Amino acid sequence: MAVGILPLALSDESLLSRAVAGDREALDELFRRYRSLAYRVAHRLLGNEADALDAVQEAFIKALVHLPSFQGRSSFKTWMLRVVSNAALDLGRRRGRHETLSMDGLGQKSREECEPWMQIEPARELDRQDLRCKLNEALAQLPPAQRQTFVLHAEAELSYREVAETLGISIGTVMSRLYYARQRLRILLEPWIKSQ
Repeated sequence: MAVGILPLALSDESLLSRAVAGDREALDELFRRYRSLAYRVAHRLLGNEADALDAVQEAFIKALVHLPSFQGRSSFKTWMLRVVSNAALDLGRRRGRHETLSMDGLGQKSREECEPWMQIEPARELDRQDLRCKLNEALAQLPPAQRQTFVLHAEAELSYREVAETLGISIGTVMSRLYYARQRLRILLEPWIKSQ
């Protein structure tokens, strides 16, 4: 194998052991695999692009520092998403946002601000973006624990067990948080759904 080229088929565990041993390319590949997912989770928790990028950067730095102490009790993916979601919630609290998103300015935001990095297609994409903006507004009104649980399950597509591992809670707690989050989101989104 040529120096500087990693096989794509390497598992997270193989990359992790190489990264801990000092292989910079293995570390880069691990972060490359999860940066998009990490960004989506942070964006859903924080509601804007700049804060999400800051949270992901902070999370990756924390992950790098704590990588040698990663014990493998969960997958690297769930561990990384825990670091990202905690960094996002911490950033939101540090910036004085109890709900991490100011509801005052949401009505003035453009579609691009509500759903960054998406290219707008004609009509059907506009409806989808409207829904995602409304979902961002509704998510901002959930308690942080419910929002974090919902985002990890819905956006990061983690199973109940993976969410439980990521957050260090029981599956029953995951189910309860998701139930109450869905109920609240249904209530908050109902006026928009009826208007469609």
